[in-house]
Amino acid sequence: MRSQHIWTEKDADGRKREVRVTKFGGVWRFQAKYADELEWTYYDRPLLEDLQALKDVVFRKYQRRRASAEDVASIEKLLRQHAAHE
Repeated sequence: MRSQHIWTEKDADGRKREVRVTKFGGVWRFQAKYADELEWTYYDRPLLEDLQALKDVVFRKYQRRRASAEDVASIEKLLRQHAAHE
């Protein structure tokens, strides 16, 4: 089952950045772009900040029963893997 999570944030310069994360077939796919860019940037290894933001977004959805416990656990696993590669 496909799930998608989207959020926007602003960097220190005030540039707006949209992040889209899709889970399909058990694989998370991260993409992002700034408002002034035309092309999306796809990440093979997502940024730590994006992983942490995704965890927050999905956990809030989980509390409202809009995301699964499996998704929360999967993201925590990604965070552990990211920390192991640092």
